Amino acid sequence: MNEKKVDVLLVGSGVMSTTLAALLSELDSSLNIMMLERLPDAAAESTDAWNNAGTGHAGYCELNYTPMDDAGNVVTSRALAINASFEVSLQLWSSLVEKNVLPSPKNFINAVPHLSFVWGEADIDFLRKRHAALSTHHLFQDLEYSDDQARLREWMPLIMQHREDGQPVAATRVSYGSDVNFGALTRSLLASLQARDNFTLKLNTEVSALKQTGNGRWQVKLTNINDGATSTVDAGFIFLGAGGGALELLQKSKIPESYGYAGFPVSGQWLVCKDPDVIRQHHSKVYGKAALGAPPMSVPHLDLRIINGEPALLFGPYAGFTTKFLKQGSYLDLFKSIRANNLKPLLGVAWHNFDLTRYLVGEALQSHASRMDTLRKFYPQAVDSSWHLQNAGKRVQIIKKCEYKSGKLEFGTEIVNSADGSIAALLGASPGASVSVQAMINVIERCFKSQLASPEWQQKLKALVPSYGESLIDDAGLLKKVRARTLQVLQLSSD
Repeated sequence: MNEKKVDVLLVGSGVMSTTLAALLSELDSSLNIMMLERLPDAAAESTDAWNNAGTGHAGYCELNYTPMDDAGNVVTSRALAINASFEVSLQLWSSLVEKNVLPSPKNFINAVPHLSFVWGEADIDFLRKRHAALSTHHLFQDLEYSDDQARLREWMPLIMQHREDGQPVAATRVSYGSDVNFGALTRSLLASLQARDNFTLKLNTEVSALKQTGNGRWQVKLTNINDGATSTVDAGFIFLGAGGGALELLQKSKIPESYGYAGFPVSGQWLVCKDPDVIRQHHSKVYGKAALGAPPMSVPHLDLRIINGEPALLFGPYAGFTTKFLKQGSYLDLFKSIRANNLKPLLGVAWHNFDLTRYLVGEALQSHASRMDTLRKFYPQAVDSSWHLQNAGKRVQIIKKCEYKSGKLEFGTEIVNSADGSIAALLGASPGASVSVQAMINVIERCFKSQLASPEWQQKLKALVPSYGESLIDDAGLLKKVRARTLQVLQLSSD
């Protein structure tokens, strides 16, 4: 059995692992890094362009990021945090474009306006309050509001054509929203990493066992899926960025911090337009409000996507219940994740979220006609034959301990790491890929504390992300400076 020694072992070849690899390589080019992927291709699960919305989640259009409190006020804290985090992603991508680590921005990111669209007096009142609450903050100062029919026809002609006369509608818009091909971004980063002598990508390889040794390092057993050959790796640090597969690997690590975590898998599907004449009429991402009882990932939106240089039009996602943790996973994934230490949280979530489970099952059993009826609330003239159903990726939401309800279901992302910082995992879903840079900086802050304390690492990280160590939420001048740069470098501004 062959054994290889590495400084960093990354499990999963998606945007999270690859972003961490890129950051660490820039901070210390001498690090020996190995990345593992169980599939024959890199970035083929949640990171693949067709398996996610491609929305550069900045909080501009996602209404679920700004809930109402009991007093009827719009709560903006999450939208501000997500917007600031996405700005961090834009800064790193800009730096890597300038360093020729990434190719021309058009290969992975394009300017696509972000709109929120509602109808009915109650939702229009909410959108008006949301605009008032957000637009006074410098992060959202370019958020426009309109309920003028003529203006809305300019913003979203496909949605407004043949709409009922007199129907009250309203929208908000940010012109420099983006569509991101996270698959193309990740594969471009991987191409640059593979040009380095001390980076290795092993495809068709999965982790069959891992344990921490007496010296704090990890011994990891690998299995080649094609021929069953095994090998071992001695790793100083492990990152579990395997999407839905991260939970099982975290459980195998047996670190105390993993106890109590479980997963709630949700599937997704898109309606994809086949009519090029229709596609040419829509130039934005338009988000609505989620149906009552729907999870955040099923917020309906009609999206222009730019995938491999070609425009595409998608509507959805339609959520559904699944027991798979990965799109190319097993229906036994959910059951294999059950442990004595997470059974109580699982049962608690099942008991308190029965309506959600019933909703997801109902979504999965919808007919094509039913899905088209939902689309027609956005685009009244949609023709059944012009749209086909396509499966998106799986998302495993976080279940964790909660004293009040035994278990708590969360729809965000969370980093779980050992006390000694030798292993970390990323669990959860949205906003996911859009905040990958901030998430991976957080991993570095937790797991590479001594290195990050050095002036060399501080200077390098500050060069890659100029706002590092400062607050874009609090500092309007800093935001203005970094945003002007990223819009220009990534070609997202119309100026």
